[in-house]
Amino acid sequence: MSTRKVNFRLPEELVTHADIAAEVTHKNRTELLIEALREYLKEIESEESFQQAVVELYLADELDFETLRDIIGRQDAEAVRTSKQLLDEGDDLADKLADL
Repeated sequence: MSTRKVNFRLPEELVTHADIAAEVTHKNRTELLIEALREYLKEIESEESFQQAVVELYLADELDFETLRDIIGRQDAEAVRTSKQLLDEGDDLADKLADL
């Protein structure tokens, strides 16, 4: 897995708590934050409203298929992609009929 350096600011209190947790768990701050972010994303990605919002981003062409698949799962992503293709074909047909 590749990594990417990210810089962001945290409230001093969170940094202090993270440093204490890192020391107690024998992890470094980065490992601790990665673990916490993974747990948060795992939790939020299981929520139906989040998944619906991700699908809407895909349908609006703001998200690629691979990312959709990673978040909602291969089978559901395939179903969404097929539905999108059908919707796009219907839009194309409607445009052609309107031009007649």
